[in-house]
Amino acid sequence: MLRLIIYTGKGGTGKTVSACSTAIKLAENKYRTLLISSDPAHTLTDAFAMPDLGYEPKEILTNLQALQIDPLMEMNKQYTTILSYMATLFHARGIDETLAYELAMLPGMTQLFSLLKIEEVSRTKRFDTVVLDMAASGEALRYLYFPKLVGSIGRKLTGLVGMFSGFARIFQPLSRLPTPPQNVLENELELLAKLDNLNMIMMNQDITSIRLVTNPDTFSIENAKRAFMSASLYGINVDLAIINKIMPAGSSDLYYAEWADFQRVKIEEAKANFYPLPVKEVKLYGTELRGIEMLRENGQLMFENQDPADVLFRGNVFHFAKENSLLRMTVKVPFTEKDDFDVERYSDKLTIKVKTRVGYMVNTVPLPAATTGMKLTKAKLQGDELTVLFEKIV
Repeated sequence: MLRLIIYTGKGGTGKTVSACSTAIKLAENKYRTLLISSDPAHTLTDAFAMPDLGYEPKEILTNLQALQIDPLMEMNKQYTTILSYMATLFHARGIDETLAYELAMLPGMTQLFSLLKIEEVSRTKRFDTVVLDMAASGEALRYLYFPKLVGSIGRKLTGLVGMFSGFARIFQPLSRLPTPPQNVLENELELLAKLDNLNMIMMNQDITSIRLVTNPDTFSIENAKRAFMSASLYGINVDLAIINKIMPAGSSDLYYAEWADFQRVKIEEAKANFYPLPVKEVKLYGTELRGIEMLRENGQLMFENQDPADVLFRGNVFHFAKENSLLRMTVKVPFTEKDDFDVERYSDKLTIKVKTRVGYMVNTVPLPAATTGMKLTKAKLQGDELTVLFEKIV
């Protein structure tokens, strides 16, 4: 069975380095490993300190291959029929042909075709593990839900035919548009089947894990918290948080000592915010972390004798349930004592203050877009689970 590990995080947190280090550790544990990056900045080339990897798997070490994804190349190689038909639809509406091709690349399509590379790998069975280094983006996790979303929309648009030719049926009352040829329909059915398979891969907790990468600072932790909530909302398992670039304690220099103290506070906050996920702490290196030997050392520091392919955590830390006009949100909170807590909403965030064995702890939880136009009506704490009810504002 394929094992898929996805690294995500704010740019600059060491996400690519963590992905490369994990891939090396997996390869040395005898897993046939493929490392994929969809980052247009070609960060894998920089991390391994080697010539451009290109768009086909290239051997890095025994059991380790890597590639940079070019989504446009992937689409042109496999779905040029669909792309051309979409462009024809827009051109038929009087749009310049060159612009029509640009519009045919619908929002998110490049990310979707990056993910389809994983589905292709799963069918070939050439690899045991795939490590995906996602492009740094606060919205990156939305694209992991695309396989389910796009497949569902496609079937609704076309009556179990396909999503792209459905546009013709929508706009036909407005003008005469070209009917999709048979090869477009066949291409769509093939794509929808791949999306179904990809969705099963993404939602299987035994196969897929997201690993959050952050630094001990407010901005990257907030980014990781939102990714954590989004993954739970989409039903994709998160099994680990990694905090990179931790400065050593005990410096005699006041400047560095204050930074180390600040980081220690942020690390403790992060552990509480990511509870009950395991959290790994990785030091700040004295030099730029690049090249196979340094990545190997970093992988050993991250995992020691642990197998990186293991699923390190299973479960939904955030759970959402719709009940008529209500939205029920359940979130795990650490180290609670009795029923002593306070909950307040500020815009798209929920502030939770709970009593712990060492005093009060404040946790800020990002809220999903579904709570827009809703008010907080009730909150109840049971053990380490806080249940919050939101109701539509009438």
